[in-house]
Amino acid sequence: MTANTILTNPTQNSDIEFPQNYTVIDIETTGLSNNYNEIIELSALKVRNDEIVDKYSTLVKPKSKISTFISKLTGITNEMVETAPFIENILDKYIDFIGEDVVVGHNVRFDIGFINKKNIQCYDKEFTNKSIDTCKLSRKIAGLERHKLDYVANYYNIDTSGHHRAERDCIMTYGIYNAIKNDLSE
Repeated sequence: MTANTILTNPTQNSDIEFPQNYTVIDIETTGLSNNYNEIIELSALKVRNDEIVDKYSTLVKPKSKISTFISKLTGITNEMVETAPFIENILDKYIDFIGEDVVVGHNVRFDIGFINKKNIQCYDKEFTNKSIDTCKLSRKIAGLERHKLDYVANYYNIDTSGHHRAERDCIMTYGIYNAIKNDLSE
């Protein structure tokens, strides 16, 4: 099963396979470029039989200062990450937590791009897990003009408080994933 299988025919239930075991991921960063910006928070929710069974979340200390814009957006300040581990000291634990699971995320290519880039830099390994993108799924299924995480969460009546913190965004993504599964099964 691949993410493409899910996205190919989202209106024909017989062709859709949603895993019950997966890991939801989300990161917060100092900007949009995985070449120039840094990860400042990593979170993941381990899901088994459609239930959250474990979580992993940590702040990450960047080598450069967090801008005022990013602090206002995420709520993550330079003071908060002062004693956090550097990415090279924590990324392997995060990837071990994910294991070989399919990863579910909202605009997941963004997260995977950063994770893969940093994994290659730190450990000379690629991050190759299969993925499911709830943003792409919502574009195929939900009749919305915008498909940002908070818009889709609001559409499905999912609490958006704490948006732009990685663990809360994982919880919203988990809710969206399940809501889309329910929509398609009806």
